Amino acid sequence: MKLRILTGILFTNILLSSCSKVLDKAPLDSYTDQSVWNDLKLAEAFANNIYNVLPTCTYDWGNSINRSFLLSCAVDEGYNKFDYAGLRSVITKGILSPDNAGDFDIWAKNYNHIQNANIFLSKIDAIPGDDALRKRIKGEVIFLRAFAYFQLVCDYGGVPLITKPFELNSDFQVPRSSYEEMVKFIVSELDMAAGLLPAANSASTTGRITAPLALAIKSRLLLYAASPQWNPANDQAKWTAASAAAKAVIDLNQFSLFTGNYADIFTTFNAELIGVRLSNKQYNWSAFNGIEMMCYPSGFHGWAAFAPTQNLVDAFGTANGKYITDAASGYDPQKPYVNRDPRFYANIVYDGRSLGNSAYVGWRKSSTNPDGTLAEFYEGGLDSPQGLDTWNNSETRYTFRKYMDTTYDFNVSTQNNKFWILSRLSEIYLNYAEAEFYLGHEATARQYLNLIRKRAGITVDITESGADLEKRLRNERQVELCFEGHRYYDVRRWKIAEATQNQPIGQVIITRAQNGTKTYQYKDLEQRYFKASNYLLPIPKTEIQRTGLPQNPGYN
Repeated sequence: MKLRILTGILFTNILLSSCSKVLDKAPLDSYTDQSVWNDLKLAEAFANNIYNVLPTCTYDWGNSINRSFLLSCAVDEGYNKFDYAGLRSVITKGILSPDNAGDFDIWAKNYNHIQNANIFLSKIDAIPGDDALRKRIKGEVIFLRAFAYFQLVCDYGGVPLITKPFELNSDFQVPRSSYEEMVKFIVSELDMAAGLLPAANSASTTGRITAPLALAIKSRLLLYAASPQWNPANDQAKWTAASAAAKAVIDLNQFSLFTGNYADIFTTFNAELIGVRLSNKQYNWSAFNGIEMMCYPSGFHGWAAFAPTQNLVDAFGTANGKYITDAASGYDPQKPYVNRDPRFYANIVYDGRSLGNSAYVGWRKSSTNPDGTLAEFYEGGLDSPQGLDTWNNSETRYTFRKYMDTTYDFNVSTQNNKFWILSRLSEIYLNYAEAEFYLGHEATARQYLNLIRKRAGITVDITESGADLEKRLRNERQVELCFEGHRYYDVRRWKIAEATQNQPIGQVIITRAQNGTKTYQYKDLEQRYFKASNYLLPIPKTEIQRTGLPQNPGYN
């Protein structure tokens, strides 16, 4: 029941990822503890570093865990051929243990951010300076600490709750709080943050935390808390709280579903975005940690490191809104990319799809690929195992289109102000629809699902009810929110991971005849495994040995 956290705060690292500039000052490594806590701008720089708890659209090569790309490939929507963070050797093999979670584990990282947040919050009220600035950055740090705890409870359940900074002579022993206690604390902190933060998004707040984002994360937390994993008795009060939290965000009337080109939601600032984490290329060592390099097909000199599975592709229905398994859908497995849900074309790069700018891909041009932009995943094609950069080919024969910015040459440089979405209105609609469904308000659930589908271009309304509507709710989340880090937690909170994760993930093998006709063969690429214990991560063995904390079930 004990916890020991030993942290040393090195002020030489305060500005590593700061998104603010401190002008007319000496280099940070010359600052003393006293000078930082007597200068509000320096304190803001310290607070900016805590933003590193948030996921980004860059890959950081193990320097700290980034819960963005990785989560997709830890479930059935994605595949990572290079085994980053032990995804294939540990996580999807079902052999997770207290001593092998490695780079997928966030325990130490998040508690380090919590320690820094606690230090900041113990100092901020006494620092002289502008009260409005103090209020804003205090609200940001309260949110960031709450977000760190939100991630921890999603992964581990109840965890030690620490709200005071540790000193060298502190008692480092803290028991685990219950999941319910942690939810109550995080909700309270998010509400407090919302009261301190800017009440509306604006150009000046882009990339910074605002009150709407705090309320959006509250909505997600309460939805998780109401779900079967944490609400096995189906307590309706929890669903009522989840519904109210989502509706509170909707009723802000600040956000609207983006109605332009769907793919642009993820590369341009727009009114659907509630909160984003920016990535500034000043801090990216090269193009090789950007999302385009990580995800583009090999024939474009991308790495296809995070690729969609056939399982995800099959989750997209047809243009008439039906599942591909429905005989009335018109789906033909030998014409698999015809007449699909419009979101399929915006999210997935498949064989024959045009991708990018012809000005950047001159080496790809041929008589069958005149401008070089057509993806060639068929055997012998440019993006196949026999094509260019063969060590980087997509083994599923798909890559992600979502988040790919085609307006620049990713082989040359990174982009300023790329962003990872922390929340958007579509998620809140889905949260609200799900909560309303479990409260028995099926018409409201269908209403909000239909709003999302109509925005995507599906004109046929949902009419299902009961178990069929529940299935549709889950499918809509899978499709609408793919590659945004949601499904990893969705299959766990729904308690369906033992079904979705104990199965193979698929690929398609495409052969092209001399006359250009293609044949599609669907195969298993990798068998995956999941144990009941894997609904939560194990607390690291080193932490258990130091403190005697109770381990999560199934890991002793």
